[in-house]
Amino acid sequence: MIGAPTPLVSFVDVRKHYGEGSARVDALRGVSFDVGAGEVVGLRGPSGSGKTTVLNIVGCILAPSEGTVRIAGEDIFAEGHWLRRDLRRLRLETIGFIFQFHNLLPFLTATDNVALVLQLAGEPRAAARRRARELLDYLDVGHRRDAFPAQLSGGEAQRVAIARALANRPRIILADEPTAALDSQRAQTVMDLLRRVAVDQKAAIVVVTHDEKIVDRFDRMLELRDGLLI
Repeated sequence: MIGAPTPLVSFVDVRKHYGEGSARVDALRGVSFDVGAGEVVGLRGPSGSGKTTVLNIVGCILAPSEGTVRIAGEDIFAEGHWLRRDLRRLRLETIGFIFQFHNLLPFLTATDNVALVLQLAGEPRAAARRRARELLDYLDVGHRRDAFPAQLSGGEAQRVAIARALANRPRIILADEPTAALDSQRAQTVMDLLRRVAVDQKAAIVVVTHDEKIVDRFDRMLELRDGLLI
């Protein structure tokens, strides 16, 4: 493992089921893995294998049924319940999200789309915009800082979305099919950017993907099938 001695993401025998009795569906059936700082890990498998469930549990959006989840060395779920009450604050400060579609607000410029996350966390507007411009420059899209989403190419919009995910300096970045809507060159560019982020910011990055164009960009590839790692 490339990362620090203490993993930033740790699953220990995590299970998730929906429903009871004959209607019960086991989405995860005892999944264990670690992701360290500086590591870019892929997660793939057929539809219904549990990939999105894993991502939502790491993101503290969905509670497991059983098992232990550790974020940055802290047990946040164990013995059937969350151990942290301030999950919204944990997500805001520690976890960044990147989606297949950029989900940028159409009425805000690239700069303001990124700055908004910082302002929601209490950062003054001027400081938030300064940080947003720095991130856009870092991701080589600073020249489009005043453009609205409709004026951006697909690759540019995804870079702005990555900048937004990095705004609060998260230690963990979760990406759900971030290259599915991009051509091969832009997909590889996005993955190279995520690699740079992992190294420069010592972040743990987990990417759900079906995209065969980018499989060589990961440190490790985890494969799920029927709720199990294979």
